[in-house]
Amino acid sequence: MRPVRTIKLVARQTGLSVHTIRVWEKRYGAVRPVRATNNRRLYSDEDIERLKLLRQATLAGHSIGQIARATLPELRRLLRDDLSTRNTGPGATARQERGVADDLIAAAIRATERLDLADLRDLLDRAAVELGQPAMLHKFVAPFAMEIGERWRKGDLNVAHEHFATSTLTVFLAGFARPYPTGSSAHHFVIATPSGQLHELGAIIAAAAVQSHGWRATYLGSSLPIEELVGAATQLKARAIGLSIVFPPDDALLTQDLLKLPKLLPPDCAVIVGGRSVRTYADTLKQIGAIQVNSLEDLYPVLDSLQQTKRASTKRAK
Repeated sequence: MRPVRTIKLVARQTGLSVHTIRVWEKRYGAVRPVRATNNRRLYSDEDIERLKLLRQATLAGHSIGQIARATLPELRRLLRDDLSTRNTGPGATARQERGVADDLIAAAIRATERLDLADLRDLLDRAAVELGQPAMLHKFVAPFAMEIGERWRKGDLNVAHEHFATSTLTVFLAGFARPYPTGSSAHHFVIATPSGQLHELGAIIAAAAVQSHGWRATYLGSSLPIEELVGAATQLKARAIGLSIVFPPDDALLTQDLLKLPKLLPPDCAVIVGGRSVRTYADTLKQIGAIQVNSLEDLYPVLDSLQQTKRASTKRAK
C-alpha cells in the first residue's frame, strides 16, 4: 500500500509526539517517509508498525540508537524476549517508563550542576524520544523543574543554575510545542506569573502543555500585574487565563490581586491556577471561582471541559 498518512495522524496512532517521530527519522533513520507533491511527509502502514514497536522497545529500556534500524521481525522477537524475562503484569510498562524518566531526571540534574548545555539539550531530546508526549512533560520536564526549584531553595543550586535550566527548557519547549499547529477556531489560553512571582518555569511548561493539547497559548512572562494580564486576555478573547504561583507562598498582595479578577475578567473567561504554592491560596481561589490544578495531569481534563462548555453555549446561542 502506498504511503498515505500524515505525520500528525501517525503521532495519534503510535502515541509518539511529532517531535519524536522527526528525531527518530532524521537522527536514527528509523523510518523513511515519502514526500507528497506539497512536500509533506507521508507514512505507510509498515512505518506505523515500526514506530509502534520501537516505542514499546524504548519503554522497555532499549536505546533507540541501537534498535532503530532493526527489521520488523527482529523488533517483534526482541519484544517477545522481553516479555519472557521482564515483569509483564499490570502496570509494568508504566513502571518501566517511570524508571526511564527517573534516570533522565537524575542525569539532567547533573548536567545542570555542571552547566553543561550540550548534555542537557541531548537529555531533553532523549526524553522526548523515549517518553513521547505528553508523558515527557509530566513525567520528566515538570518533576525536573520542581527538583531544580527545590535545590535552589535549599541552597544546593544557585541562581545561575536555576536560570540555566529555565532558559534551556524554555528554548526546548518552544520547539517542542511548535509541531502542534492550531487553527483560528482554537480556544486561547493566556498565562503568566502574577506580580511578585519570579519563578516562571512552571508557567512555561504549562504553556507548552496547553499548546500541545490543541489550544492557542500566549505566555506573557513573570511578575505581570493582574491588570495587564486581564487586558491581554480581553484583547485576545481568551477562554481562560492561567497563573503559576511558586514562591513566596504567603503573599498578601497576591491575595488582593486574585480577589480583583471576578470584577475585571469577562464572565466567560475561566481562571486556572497551579504551581507549588497554589494550595496556600485555596480559600481565595474558591472565593473567586478559580480552578485549582495540582499537576499537568489535572490540567488536561479542565481544558477539555472548558472546550465542551464553550461548544454547548455556542449551540444554545444559535
